[in-house]
Amino acid sequence: MKLNKIITTAGLSLGLTLPSLVSAAPTTFVHLFEWNWQDVAQECEQFLGPKGYAAVQVSPPNEHITGNQWWTRYQPVSYQLQSRGGNRSQFIDMVNRCNAAGVDIYVDTLINHMAAGSGTGTAGNTFGNKQYPIYSPQDFHESCSINPEDYGNNRYRVQNCELVGLADLNTASNYVQNTLAAYINDLQDIGVKGFRFDAAKHVAASDIQALMAKINGSPVVFHEVIDQGTEAVDASEYLSTGLVTEFKYSTELGNAFRNGSLAWLSNFGEGWGFMPSSSAVVFVDNHDNQRGHGGAGNVITFEDGRLYDLANVFMLAYPYGYPKVMSSYDFHGDTDAGGPSVPVHNNGNLECFASNWKCEHRWSYIAGGVDFRNNTADNWAVTNWWDNTNNQIAFGRGSSGHMAINKEDATLNATVQTDMAAGQYCNVLKGELSADAKSCSGEVITVNSNGTINLNVAPWDAMAIHKNAKLTQSSLPNNAEDWQRTVVFINAQTQSGQDMFVRGGIDHAYANANLGRNCQTTNVECAMPIRHNNLKNNTTSLWKANDNYLDWYGIEQGQSSEAQGTATDWTTNIWPSEYGTQKTVDADGFGVTPLNIWGEHYWMLDVEMDCSKAVNGWFELKAFVKNGQEWEGDINQANTPYASTNHMAQCGKINMFEFNSSSVEVRDF
Repeated sequence: MKLNKIITTAGLSLGLTLPSLVSAAPTTFVHLFEWNWQDVAQECEQFLGPKGYAAVQVSPPNEHITGNQWWTRYQPVSYQLQSRGGNRSQFIDMVNRCNAAGVDIYVDTLINHMAAGSGTGTAGNTFGNKQYPIYSPQDFHESCSINPEDYGNNRYRVQNCELVGLADLNTASNYVQNTLAAYINDLQDIGVKGFRFDAAKHVAASDIQALMAKINGSPVVFHEVIDQGTEAVDASEYLSTGLVTEFKYSTELGNAFRNGSLAWLSNFGEGWGFMPSSSAVVFVDNHDNQRGHGGAGNVITFEDGRLYDLANVFMLAYPYGYPKVMSSYDFHGDTDAGGPSVPVHNNGNLECFASNWKCEHRWSYIAGGVDFRNNTADNWAVTNWWDNTNNQIAFGRGSSGHMAINKEDATLNATVQTDMAAGQYCNVLKGELSADAKSCSGEVITVNSNGTINLNVAPWDAMAIHKNAKLTQSSLPNNAEDWQRTVVFINAQTQSGQDMFVRGGIDHAYANANLGRNCQTTNVECAMPIRHNNLKNNTTSLWKANDNYLDWYGIEQGQSSEAQGTATDWTTNIWPSEYGTQKTVDADGFGVTPLNIWGEHYWMLDVEMDCSKAVNGWFELKAFVKNGQEWEGDINQANTPYASTNHMAQCGKINMFEFNSSSVEVRDF
C-alpha cells in the first residue's frame, strides 16, 4: 500500500480506504532508527525494495545539537540538512536511490519546538536564549513547564508550555507556519513522500490545519499523539489532517501477548475502542516506548526474542491500521545511548542481529509477515477465526491467506477451516517460494481438498501462507524423473552387532486423496525410487543389492532376507585413537564423512532419489534398529506438509534426525 497523496488539506476527509488495496501492493513501513543516509540507501536497494516495504521513516535530517545521545536529533537548531545522518547531498542521494527502489522516505519532522539552552549545532550554527538562525524570541511561547498532571487536565499548558525544557514554537504564528512549510516543501521537492509530526499533541490541531494549507501537494502525514484514553488532548482531534499513532494498540497488544490470552484478540482494533483503522498508524513498539517512556505500558521489544516475533506476526497479519516495523539498535540498558559507532553496511559486512544494530525488519518472521500482509490486503477482513480459548489462534484473510500462532509450550495440533484453494503453500515466515514456484526454501503447508489445514505448529511458533506463495505442480510429465542426491542422518546410540534400516515413502491415504495415486493397487506409487551411492561397506552392501525403493513394505524381490528395509551406514565426525585405524565412508563405506558435522552414531542413507515422487519435495521415513531398539515410536514433527507420525525429509537435501525425536535439521549440499 503506497500512501501517496492520501492526506488532504485542512478540513477535508482522509482519503485512505484500506480494504480497496490492490493485491501485493506494499502495506508496511519501517523505522530505521538512527541509520545514516548511506546505510538507508543501501538497505532500500538490497532489502527493503525487493522485500516489498512501502517506506522508511528516517531520523530528523536537519541540524541539531551536538552529542552522542539519540535525543539530540530531536533538538533542532535550524532546518539546514546537516545532521548525524549526513549532509544535504547525501540525503538527496538516499531519497533518489530509495525512490528508484520503490521505497518512499518519511521524515521525522519537529514542528513543536527548538533546542533547549545554548550551544553550537551540527552545521556550525550557534543558538541561545531562543535565538536561532531562523527564529527569534518573538516566535516562541512564554516559558513555562508542563507538569505531569497537566496531561490529564490542562490542555493549555500541554500545548503552550515547554516539553522537557525545549523552546516551544508559537505555531499559531504565520511566520512560524511559513518557515515550517518552507522546510517541508523543500523536502518534498527533493522527493520525500511523507512526514511524521513529532510531539503533535503539543501543537493545537487548528495550528496543524493552518500549516497543512501551506504545504504543497498531499504528502503522507502522521501525527505522534500519545493518548491512552485519559488525556486532556484527544487523538481524534488530529484525524482531519493525517494519520495518527494509535499508542493504545501497542500497549494492549503487549498486554495480551505478555500477560493475557491471544484468544482475546478476535475483534482487535475498533472493537477495543481504538480509532478507525483507516486513520491509525500501529506498531508493536517504537523508539520511545521501547525505552520505557512515551506511553510504554506492557510494550514488547527486540529483547523479548520469539515473543517479539509472534507479536509482529499478529500485527502484520491482522487487518487493522498502517503498520510500522521498528528497526532498533542494542542500547544495552542505557536509554540515552545513541546508535552504534559502526555503520550497518560496514565494508561488505552486515552489522545486524548481534550487539550493534538489531535490524528487526530483516528477521524472517517479520519480513515474512510483511509479505503476507502485502498479499492479503485485497481481503480486508478476518475469516474463520479459531482459538483454543488460550494462546493458540488461527485466522484467515478470505481466499487470500491464512495464519496461525502458537504461544504455548505444547504443539498446536488442530484441523481448521480456510477459504483457500487446495494445494501446497510456502510458509512465508520461514522460507521463500522459488522463482518457478516449484519449491519452498522452508516449510510447506498443505490445504486439503476440503479447504482445511491440519495444523501442526511447534511451541512458540507460527505459520502464514498466502495465495501467491502456492507451489505449482511439477511441470514434468507423469513419467518424467527428477533424480537428486539425498542424504538422511539419524542419530541413535548403538552397539556392535546392531544396524539401522529405514522405511518410508508417501502416506497412502494422503496420496489417494490429494495426489491422485492409487497406492493400494500399486504399492510403488507411494514409494521413493532410490539408487544407493555408498556400496563400499562390506556388510550393508549385501542388504542394498536389489533395494530400489524407500518403501513401507520390507524386503524387495531379490533383496537379502536379513534386511529390514533400506540399509544405512554408521558414521562419525571424529575417530578416537582407541578405535584403531581410521575408517572413512569414502574408503570403507562407514566411519568419518565430512557430511556428518554432528558427532558419533549418525547412521547415514546416501542415495540418488527420484524427487518427482515426493510431495513438493517431502517424503516420510522411520528407523528400525536391528538387534536393538527396533522401531521408533510416533514422531510429532512440526510444520510438515501433511499430518504424519513419521519423520519428514526433503528430497535433494541433507536431513538430520534424532531417533525417537521430533526434531529435524535440513541443509543444502
